[in-house]
Amino acid sequence: MQKNFMRIAFVLAATVAALGAASPAAAQQSQDMVVVGSGSAAPTTTIDIPVSIRDLSGSPLGMDQPAGSKIQSYSIKVDYAPASSVQSITFTRGGITTSLTPTFESSPSGPGTVSLLDTFQESTNPIPFTLNAAPPGNQVGVLHVTIAAAAIPGTGISLTLDPVLTQLTDQAGSGATKETVANGNLVLINGLIAVSGQVPTLSTWALMLLAISLSAVALRMRS
Repeated sequence: MQKNFMRIAFVLAATVAALGAASPAAAQQSQDMVVVGSGSAAPTTTIDIPVSIRDLSGSPLGMDQPAGSKIQSYSIKVDYAPASSVQSITFTRGGITTSLTPTFESSPSGPGTVSLLDTFQESTNPIPFTLNAAPPGNQVGVLHVTIAAAAIPGTGISLTLDPVLTQLTDQAGSGATKETVANGNLVLINGLIAVSGQVPTLSTWALMLLAISLSAVALRMRS
């Protein structure tokens, strides 16, 4: 189990390092970013993992571009493994898109995968990105993940962005400004959920018995 925790710690450290290392490169190559967060949760509990987009100046889409070339639509597909460690998962809007009204929204899912697709009208529901925000950028969605009872403490659940189906576009989905990994305009940062140990809970009767036992021990020590 100690080796598993060391492996998870290494992956988390590598993710943070990749995020920091990708930032200067992203600015130089004019690449926006999609970032899945990381966290820790025990079996049978639910954790919310933020999903963010970082809008960097000089990329084909963004707050520094003219009208019609803003990030107003995204497709974000997350693959999680092992699927047996996840009891349930949903992907919803969050952060700066929470109060917006999409013209289209879908969150398809399948074994080991979940996606979020949103499109917003630029004139009425502009996504208020902060240009060149510090990593990870602005939160646009959230993964609600319930850890399976059978998940083994000390292991991890990878949250991997699909490099083909994760992409950013304007409201019209114009190919000329679409940002993908393949065209070099998008960087993806994956996440991880570390499965922590379940803290046992005691019933009221168990707590009462424990209190009585401790009181008896204290009386013996006094005598």
